[in-house]
Amino acid sequence: MSKIETKPLLPTRSGNGVLSSMAQPSENKDESAVTPPDPEVVAKPKRRRYSADYKLRILKETDACTKPGEIGAILRREGLYSSLLTNWRKQRDAGLKPKKRGRKAEAADPRDKKIKALERETRSLQRSKALLEARLKRADLMLDLQKKCSEILGVTFPPPPPLNESDS
Repeated sequence: MSKIETKPLLPTRSGNGVLSSMAQPSENKDESAVTPPDPEVVAKPKRRRYSADYKLRILKETDACTKPGEIGAILRREGLYSSLLTNWRKQRDAGLKPKKRGRKAEAADPRDKKIKALERETRSLQRSKALLEARLKRADLMLDLQKKCSEILGVTFPPPPPLNESDS
């Protein structure tokens, strides 16, 4: 009786890391000459994004289909699901436009400009007030110095005239 040699089937991985078909080892005498699996395994598949132009092009193609199975052929060719077409049709009816990315812009309040102008004016007035207070303090110190010098030197000054309420 003759002995029939069988070769074991080995699992291989496709490029996306999924176990696919069973592969035969190569016809070489060396049993270790099986093509090694692709070491690049994507942990999380990258989500596909479709531009508005692409969506409109596919919708135009599928709307032009008249025979049974044509839409399915387009979906298989492009690697799409029919649910995407449904969503894209709804988006097209609502006005399909590219999505704006990033933070949402805050609604402009017409009072914002006035508020900013008033805040600037307030800061300016506070700076002016601080300068004037510093000058007043310096003037008071100089007056105190003059009084002390006149006392030391024995010089007397006539008293200032009284302030009338109508003058100020």
